[in-house]
Amino acid sequence: MHNLEADLLRGLWYVACPSSEIKPGKMLGKTLMGEPLLIARAASGDVFCLRDICPHRGIPLRHGWFDGETVQCCYHGWKFDTDGRCVDIPSTHETQTIDYSRISCGAYPVREQNGLIWIYFAQEGEAPEDGRQPAPPLLPDFPADAGPRLHIMLPFVCSVDHAALGLMDPTHAAFVHTSWWFKKNAAKLRAKEKLFEPAELGWAMARHKLPPQNIAYKVLGDNVTTEIRYALPGLRVEHIQGSRHSVVGLTTITPVDRSHTEVRQMFWASMGWVGPFKPLIRHLMKVFLDQDRRVVIQQREGLKHNPRLMLINDADTQGRWWMQLKDEWTRSGAEDRPFANPVKGRTLRWMS
Repeated sequence: MHNLEADLLRGLWYVACPSSEIKPGKMLGKTLMGEPLLIARAASGDVFCLRDICPHRGIPLRHGWFDGETVQCCYHGWKFDTDGRCVDIPSTHETQTIDYSRISCGAYPVREQNGLIWIYFAQEGEAPEDGRQPAPPLLPDFPADAGPRLHIMLPFVCSVDHAALGLMDPTHAAFVHTSWWFKKNAAKLRAKEKLFEPAELGWAMARHKLPPQNIAYKVLGDNVTTEIRYALPGLRVEHIQGSRHSVVGLTTITPVDRSHTEVRQMFWASMGWVGPFKPLIRHLMKVFLDQDRRVVIQQREGLKHNPRLMLINDADTQGRWWMQLKDEWTRSGAEDRPFANPVKGRTLRWMS
């Protein structure tokens, strides 16, 4: 693992942004996976994604105009449809003939699901249905057209690998996530023991009961349990179930490039009364995630010296699994064979 940069996995679906950020007739330019993207919603309501570079003179298309059907470049007025095909070049003289079908800015497969916009980054130009991950994963308990009740995003100045290792690190909370309302007795560590099992493109902390003394879980009903899953290319799904309600938390890590990452946290909840509490909950979410953001900025100061990093058992086993999964995804693709999950079920123990 390179200390400051990460190898970026392809042939997978990545979360680009919530659906709510792209209104009809609007477009959003951003960089993900080191590539310039233009995400827009047509007047019909369909979302599409183009490569944000005009093939004529290279200017980003986001500086131009969108009429709900075509994107027009601001430099010479070339127009492109929602599939990236050129449909008009205003400077064409009446005596000239140009085969527009041979001109394209390029487009990416897009899927709207669970209120999120997912973009597929192909390995070798394949369509998703011909690849190894045909569709984005569905969330448990909530239909595909149900969007998140809460959402935040913070940019992390670190590689996707260090964002992922922080995301799955079970022992940093007592030292990083300390507030008057959470983990205020930072020095008091408790023994933890959890069963982990292989899961699709990753692993899962097996479903287990949550402490009944925690008042926050009582709103979900009796016998509250949780399962936490981690999966490539950078997803953490926590599914909390009670006798009355359920909550799903999704954290996504999407590379901006090899050394910058977007980290999003989202929640779906079956309770109808969450609305009035959204400002408070969103504030607490930002405080919590910003603590992770700040510590990776501090970590980067040391990583610039390329130190040899030491991962220990069992606290850092999930970090090892992450790197093994990435290596296997890359190798299996290069060798044109099925992905073989390297994670083996086992119990991990740590203090936190």
